[in-house]
Amino acid sequence: MAPSAVKSKFYKWHRILGLIALVPVIFWTLSGLSHPFMSNWFRPQIAREVFKPLSQNQMKPALSIQQVMDKNNLQELRNFNLVHFTKGTFYQVLGKDSTYNYYSATDGVLLPNGDVQYAEYLARFFTQDSTSTMKSIVLQTNFDGEYQPINRLLPVWKVSFNRPDGMDVYIETGQSRMGTFNNNTRKAFLWVFEQFHTWQFLADIAGDTFRNAFLLVIVSIMLFTLLSGLTIYGLLWKKFKTIRQNQKVKGTEANRVTHRYHRQIGIIVSFVMFTFVISGAFHLFVKLYNNEPFKADYGQVINRKQLGFSNLELPLADSTIKKTGVASFYDNTYYQVVDNKRQVLYFNTLTGKEQELGDEDYARFLSTYYHTTASGLKTFKGRVKVDVIKQFDEEYGFINKRLPVERVGYPNGDNWYIETTTSKLATKVAGIDRAEGLSFIFLHKYFGMTWAGKDVRDIVSMLAALGVLVVSLFGFASFINNK
Repeated sequence: MAPSAVKSKFYKWHRILGLIALVPVIFWTLSGLSHPFMSNWFRPQIAREVFKPLSQNQMKPALSIQQVMDKNNLQELRNFNLVHFTKGTFYQVLGKDSTYNYYSATDGVLLPNGDVQYAEYLARFFTQDSTSTMKSIVLQTNFDGEYQPINRLLPVWKVSFNRPDGMDVYIETGQSRMGTFNNNTRKAFLWVFEQFHTWQFLADIAGDTFRNAFLLVIVSIMLFTLLSGLTIYGLLWKKFKTIRQNQKVKGTEANRVTHRYHRQIGIIVSFVMFTFVISGAFHLFVKLYNNEPFKADYGQVINRKQLGFSNLELPLADSTIKKTGVASFYDNTYYQVVDNKRQVLYFNTLTGKEQELGDEDYARFLSTYYHTTASGLKTFKGRVKVDVIKQFDEEYGFINKRLPVERVGYPNGDNWYIETTTSKLATKVAGIDRAEGLSFIFLHKYFGMTWAGKDVRDIVSMLAALGVLVVSLFGFASFINNK
């Protein structure tokens, strides 16, 4: 095939691929431009973001968990905790049916709708709103458009206020913490981002696997469009130069202005477009690669007979106890105590004796439990390393929500992050997950600009997205002019 024919083929396929990618590019760039407004500049404000529970000596429980169980004829529970709010001090008991009931720590009487009342109390604490009436309080067990998987925590109570800003607060009562909060503006941005950036409508129609596979094809087309454009510019450089010189002589240069700008701006933004496309494709590939069912949360059931030692007589000062629960592993049951230094301590429920390195043992146990057949769990020669993580970092970022967690590190480099106080897997990072995470935050979200501040980083990422949009629109205009 003659060189001119090869160039013509390249040019033809570049236009075809560009037209196919045009609408997705418009969707992704416009929704990408909206993200800084949603997550930074127009992000709603809330009065408090962290709830600090009282210590046990401040809550002054009169009854032990055993006395409360006996008084209410409770033979089993999954977990418990002491909480204090406007109604008094209560044992927050997670029953076998995975629902919370609240029993007074003074007389053991059940508080009707206790979990609803505690959710409202926490929502009013976070908003510091004691006057607005409640629009609704609904228990949410699944993620949706307004409470997305990025928020991690489930189940939560969605507490909606009758306010002009339409404020919704999502509360996880079991840990006395907030999942997220949205006002009307943020809800609108969330809808735009979900529909036009993550293409949730495709998942609603045909499922996540179809959506991810379809988007991976589109991103691949964008990559070939970029590569073919750069190739054409390289192959036809002399031809473009001759054409421009002839246009200047004839005075017809203005007729080809869209073509010129498409080429010139395309060269300028080709690198940022490459980073967007490669990181996006890698992200979608890993989502397809990791498309395995999650193992159900570890669900212990503690019998009353296993609670022989009183939770109010532990060899620990009440002034240091911030949270108390139970954990059952390796055929033993322990009181799981979080102290004022955020340490998690374990005391045998039959003897009251402290278990040394109990949180490490429990993390190893849970990590083994959460390994599925697909993820595998081999017998390694080296010892599994466990260390506590109390702050977010590049590998375990803010997106994971839960702190503190135990990082269970395997000799092959895999890290499994376990929140022992809820017995949940926070996240797992294997080789491909780690590479994808780093590529996404640095090549897609521009975390390499964090040193300049979040505002500068957002402006740079918006300019990059805007550049890709402008190139695409100039390319479409060039196609129309040719016609």
